[in-house]
Parts: sequence; structure tokens; C-alpha cells
Amino acid sequence: MKSHMHVLVLVVCLVSFGSVMTAGAEDTECVDLMKVEGLESFREPTGDWTVVGNVSKDTKNERLLASEPGKGTVVNGAKGRTKHLFTKLEHGDIEAHIEFVVPAKSNSGVYFQGRYEIQVLDSWGVEKPKHGDCGGIYQRWKQGKGYEGRPPRVNASRKPGEWQSFDVIFRAPRFDKDGKKTANAVFVKVVHNGVVVHENEELSGPTRASAYNDEKPLGPLMFQGDHGPVAYRNVRIKLLKN
Repeated sequence: MKSHMHVLVLVVCLVSFGSVMTAGAEDTECVDLMKVEGLESFREPTGDWTVVGNVSKDTKNERLLASEPGKGTVVNGAKGRTKHLFTKLEHGDIEAHIEFVVPAKSNSGVYFQGRYEIQVLDSWGVEKPKHGDCGGIYQRWKQGKGYEGRPPRVNASRKPGEWQSFDVIFRAPRFDKDGKKTANAVFVKVVHNGVVVHENEELSGPTRASAYNDEKPLGPLMFQGDHGPVAYRNVRIKLLKN
């Protein structure tokens, strides 16, 4: 890792889910979405998503994950293909820390407000990452063509089967009293495994494969579950004053 790369220091969140459900007038304390029983932080239906303990790559099949009984981690089932997972919490402006792991060749994504994706992918060893590689801002799509995708500045990916992290500051789109959008959503900063990969990137609308085609002041975090095995843990957020 080059010495000139910026590093974002994470403030660890220690409070439990349930202290906040939507953005209020002031910044909230940090919320740990995994410090609850079962899948209580997430909307039904949750498909084959399951709460487990530690997760690692399967020693018999590099394209699968192996899990141990326990809590604190969610994995998208034995087959690695199920429904997307949505938080009950809806957010506007937000700081988020998210840890994830994928096996070889697997694919997922974290959608802020269910609309704007930071890509999760096995991108280990990719020399020139594109928008579809891990840490990329996925492209938008119109009339059969993609546009506005942003690759990460560098490939900060770890080997498949190793835990990775995103630290994200996201600013929601702004609307006037009549509901007309006055400012685009912005990924203010995206840090992948301690390396800044995006700063101040605007999004003119939802990225491809988002859950919603419109834009709103609030929306849930969405974890893509239908593209291959993936697990998430230590999802800690802070809702910010809009």
C-alpha cells in the first residue's frame, strides 16, 4: 500500500439497533445492525439469509463459503443466491462501516437508500479496475447502455475468502418543498480496506439493478443476495443531520 494514500479512521460504534429508525434533526449515535437477535434489523422476507458466526472460504470449493454456528454475521444461504436483504432502518445522510467476504468469482453489492451501489466483487489481482470491480460505483443504465460508472482509484481488494471493509460517507439527494430534486446524491468518501477509492462523486440517479427507480430523501440499505455467496458483519452506521 503506497504511503501517500489517504486513510479514514473509523470510530467504532457501540450502541445497539433500536435506538433510531429514521434520520432526525441531529446526528445520531452509532448503530450496530448486527447486535440484535436473528435478522431483526432487516425487513421480511429475508429469503435464505442466515445468522452465523465466523465465515471463511470453503476448503473443498473455492467458489463457496463455509460458516460456523454463532451470531454477528449474515450469509446468503448455502447456495449463495437468494433475495436481497433490506434494513428496516431508512437513512438519508449517513456514515457507514461495513465488513464483507466473498469467495472466488463471487459478486454482491451494497446499495445506499436501496438505489446507489458500491460494488462487492472478487477483484483480487485486477490491475486496472473498472466500475464493476470491488469498490466501484456501479453504472447507471438507459436504452441498453451503461453510463456514469466510476472505477475505484486503485484496487484495494484482498484475496477471496478474506474479510474486507468499506467506510462510506454518503449524502442523500435534496428536494424542495414540492418534491423537486435540487441536488444529486453524493458519495462524499468511500474507503476500501483503509484506502480512499472515491471522493465527492455525484450520482444523477439510481445505479443499475437498484431496488427503486425513483429518488427519495430516505431509503434502506440493501445487500445484494442473488449474484453469488457473500457474508456481511459489523455493519455500523451513523445517521447524519440532513
